Amino acid sequence: MTRITQQVSEISTVLLWLCCFLALSMPVLAQEAPKEIPDGTEGVFFVMPEKDSITGEEKPLPINEFDTRLTTIKFGMGYIHDFVAYRQSETFLQQMDSLDYDLEATLKVRDFRVLGSGVFKTKRTLSWKFAFMWDGNLDSWLVRESGLTIGVPELGGHFFIGRTKEGYSLVKVMNGHSPWTAERQMAIDLVPILADGIKWYGTLPKSRIFWNLGAFNDVFSEGQGFSTYEWQYVARVGWMPFYKPEEGTLMHLGTSLRYGKPLDNMFQARSRPESNPTPFLIETGEFPADRSSHVGLEAYYSLNRFMVGSEVAMHFFTSSVAPNHQFYGGNLFVSYFFTKTVRPYKTIGSIYGFVPMEKSVFNNGIGALEGVLHFSVFDLNDGNIQGGRIWKLTAQTNWYLSKVIRLELLYSFAELHRFNLGGGVQFFQSRIQFSIL
Repeated sequence: MTRITQQVSEISTVLLWLCCFLALSMPVLAQEAPKEIPDGTEGVFFVMPEKDSITGEEKPLPINEFDTRLTTIKFGMGYIHDFVAYRQSETFLQQMDSLDYDLEATLKVRDFRVLGSGVFKTKRTLSWKFAFMWDGNLDSWLVRESGLTIGVPELGGHFFIGRTKEGYSLVKVMNGHSPWTAERQMAIDLVPILADGIKWYGTLPKSRIFWNLGAFNDVFSEGQGFSTYEWQYVARVGWMPFYKPEEGTLMHLGTSLRYGKPLDNMFQARSRPESNPTPFLIETGEFPADRSSHVGLEAYYSLNRFMVGSEVAMHFFTSSVAPNHQFYGGNLFVSYFFTKTVRPYKTIGSIYGFVPMEKSVFNNGIGALEGVLHFSVFDLNDGNIQGGRIWKLTAQTNWYLSKVIRLELLYSFAELHRFNLGGGVQFFQSRIQFSIL
């Protein structure tokens, strides 16, 4: 059975590569020059030169954008600095003693990244991107999203080849600098943030159906911290019952499906409590797992300044030598802009984009001000595995001073259930974020 599964894995990967080759070989339908790189995650993108409506002359490009004969080029960067302090109950302190943790107020760099991208001067949409990131947890440089995007209007979308987001979960596909919360919810931490392989994503404008299909392996990423699987297949499909961008209204419904083989038939499930400087408070330790299946459900609704959303994640691990295990979690949030701001939705990738800016604080304005209330829960207890369960409620304020600078203030209360104890802890967090994208 293992050999058959492995053969299916290899054949499927070859077929996806073949699809990419055929896509490049197909005749191209008439299409306009791309206005931005359609990478499905809204990383760095290059805006083609605009023309003055009166003179017809091209406007000068920003200092980080270049237009060469072969390709356009855009450089970007991102920087995040976090602070967190705690107020711990006596019971929670006992739990930390059992984990050998001593939580103290911490100020640290979360990450620093440099990015580049461009659009080749070809008839078919062909774009590239690369990213390198300094990881504050690992104290090392890592290659982030890097690869080639191929426009395939004949198949209603694009192919991406390289290192990228798998495509599982709307908020996990989004650029890490753009979500409304400081960190993504705990329940999707078991899905790696990156993978090497091929994915096909697209949208049907009339029916408003979207999809993301991918095949990945660890041939090039073996040994990387995110590479916890030998191979995996991911599908994300969904539907927008209605989408009226001119009115700022949207309903987004989707599901994510994932199937993979954990590295060396072992897996370790763990999660931070949505605070990057905080260690893993729930953790299973390694356990046997030949295969894993993951199911995610997502629902989002936007009405002008208001947005509400929820994602549920279910993770199933099977083994031929040990008991099977399953873990569950999810979240619910509401967001409201106190300024006249609407968070845009990107049909390429089917995700929300970066917050737009009318007048920054450096242009006699106040930027954009957002309030967020977020609840999440994740349970890593199942059978003989007692990794712990935690829920967390967060009130957050995001102040977008400009397109580049974002300040965040957060207060959270969480309750950890572990070691037959239920301990409460308060988080006092802040973040400053710079994004030149």
